[in-house]
Amino acid sequence: MRVSQLPTPPVAATIEHLREHHGETVNDPYEWLRDKEDPRVIAHLEAENAYTEARTSHLSGLTESVFTEIKTRTQQTDLSVPVRHADWWYYSRTVEGQQYAIHSRIALSDSPQRPELSGEDAPAHEQILLDGNVEAEGESFLAFGAFEVSHDGMQLAYSTDTSGDERFTVRIKDLATGAVTEPGIEGVGYGLAWSADGSHLFYTRVDDAWRPFQVWRHEIGGGEDVLVFQEEDERYWMGLDTSRDETHLIIGLGTKNTSEYRILPTTDPTGEFRVVSPREEGVEYAVEVAGEDLWIVHNKHHRDSELARTPLTSTSSADWTSVIPGQDGQRIVGVDAFATHLAVALRRDALSQVRVLPLDPGSETGVGEGYQVPVDEVVYSIDTGNNPDHDTSSLQVVIESLVTPRSVYDVELATGELTLLKRQPVLGGYDPADYQQHRLWATASDGTRVPISLVARKDVLADGTAPGLLYGYGSYEISVDPYFSVARLSYLDRGVVYAIAHIRGGGEMGRGWYENGRMEHKKNTFTDFVACADELVSSGWVAPDRLAAAGGSAGGLLMGAVLNLAPEKFRAVHAAVPFVDALTTILDPSLPLTVGEWEEWGNPLEHADVYEYMRDYTPYENIRAVDYPAILATTGLNDTRVFFVEPAKWVARLRETVTSDPGERPILLKTEMVAGHGGKTGRYDAWRETAFEVAFLLDQLGAA
Repeated sequence: MRVSQLPTPPVAATIEHLREHHGETVNDPYEWLRDKEDPRVIAHLEAENAYTEARTSHLSGLTESVFTEIKTRTQQTDLSVPVRHADWWYYSRTVEGQQYAIHSRIALSDSPQRPELSGEDAPAHEQILLDGNVEAEGESFLAFGAFEVSHDGMQLAYSTDTSGDERFTVRIKDLATGAVTEPGIEGVGYGLAWSADGSHLFYTRVDDAWRPFQVWRHEIGGGEDVLVFQEEDERYWMGLDTSRDETHLIIGLGTKNTSEYRILPTTDPTGEFRVVSPREEGVEYAVEVAGEDLWIVHNKHHRDSELARTPLTSTSSADWTSVIPGQDGQRIVGVDAFATHLAVALRRDALSQVRVLPLDPGSETGVGEGYQVPVDEVVYSIDTGNNPDHDTSSLQVVIESLVTPRSVYDVELATGELTLLKRQPVLGGYDPADYQQHRLWATASDGTRVPISLVARKDVLADGTAPGLLYGYGSYEISVDPYFSVARLSYLDRGVVYAIAHIRGGGEMGRGWYENGRMEHKKNTFTDFVACADELVSSGWVAPDRLAAAGGSAGGLLMGAVLNLAPEKFRAVHAAVPFVDALTTILDPSLPLTVGEWEEWGNPLEHADVYEYMRDYTPYENIRAVDYPAILATTGLNDTRVFFVEPAKWVARLRETVTSDPGERPILLKTEMVAGHGGKTGRYDAWRETAFEVAFLLDQLGAA
């Protein structure tokens, strides 16, 4: 398509909007795009969507091909591994042609052994608890926030979001009759928890900044709901859960540096929550209730955490007895407690581990030596799976890698013997032996070694000719472990090398890895990613002119920042729900999440040095008048985590500033008008959305 034939991109109006901080006045002429109630804003977003559709019309065939590949490689009628809890087998299943899962159970008396799906038929004696397809009727979007069966198995509490704003409506269903028995509770956050007798349901509410800050108690068939706890400190986020042994309700409170837990017996729903240990600035801990003990993972003595034990009645960290002391190079992530064993989640050398420890009341620490669950792959991911029962002889773990589909195992706790229960089916003749995976190491600008996980077809050589895609995140201590993806095969089978950059700011290499990629060290996240890009090229895995990059949310901030740092290193970029206007957002404490985010990014409102540091890397503030890669920015109108206005403003300024040839390297914005942070929810809709994004990058890499 010649440039003269290209459709004309929308041009956002510029309206003066002054921002004054620390002696600096900045005009932000696209800030008016923030108001989604303004018809002009909606018209602009729709014009952007029309432009994106016009500029990518030549990709319709490729998009359809990729969508078909995803669909035909997926076993569309399938059953999750049924898990026993009390007197039932619980599972979910999907049916070909249906968008959403069906959540069901079978009584143990009807099926003493795990039920299996036979062909297109539902298992015998199935009781459907909730059919997502029925719930989605008449809706363009459906997401579930919680799904909790009462302890006696007679009631189901579940919450739904039909717009994408992550604010839910709770309903309660009588599982004997199938009737919804209570009026919907509106405006609820994540987390639901039942009292032991099913007489009360606990839920959370959010404040004006969309922060979960209250726990409420709802009496089944009773009067007005009762506020039982409110967190006043705006830095603290709240979670609500039930202990695995179902004896306690748990409120978890935390900032990026500090946490506090409160517990209440499920048999005493009208009682007062008790603090496990009062919050201490800089001390993070997590609680697992098990009988007369509390198992605590905490960082009071070591930044990579240790495991401790304390009596159930303890109210102070002074009572904590060390079980696994903190060790350099070993990050203790969490613990699952069972009647006879503990399962401890660890991280070493940028890889996850699960260690099983037998309980030994006679020993000084209360545990025996134990063993590590083995994984025989060079890069992989392992985690505990669905383990609802406290009293069990086996542990479910989930193992996958870049080439091995998601695999669910039972680990016999006493012996460590593994039994494969289910491996994700991949249709169409998929063979892991046709692919190769590797661990590479890049050297960052300050000499730090940064791990990279890489996968490619077996016949791809490191000869400097292949196209490549580098994915990154690098924030909030979130680890992006090697995982299997059916959609990724559409890249790999076209010769694309796929790599994950395990950059600082994530949690792959322990707490120090995170701390050296946040606050005043945030720029390490960006330079690490550039170093990983350089390693892919210098090692010959990717051609220097055929490398794309992708990241979402805080990973979208990463995309914007590395484009400003080194636009010449990338041919194309997909920035999903990108946090590209970070300085504007973090300067405004009235916006959702901002106050709590000050411990991740710093507080530019109060501190001039933080303001200057963030201004120096925020993507929207630092676009240069040079050639940039082709860019696809995707967002959702109802996203409450990263407002749609951030990519809308970013794209407007990119088009105004960069010198790239728009015919060769378009800058596109695609907004889902009824969706939130995670995009579309029906699986076929989500696959089609993914197929479009894959097609865009394949086309730009010349790998279509």
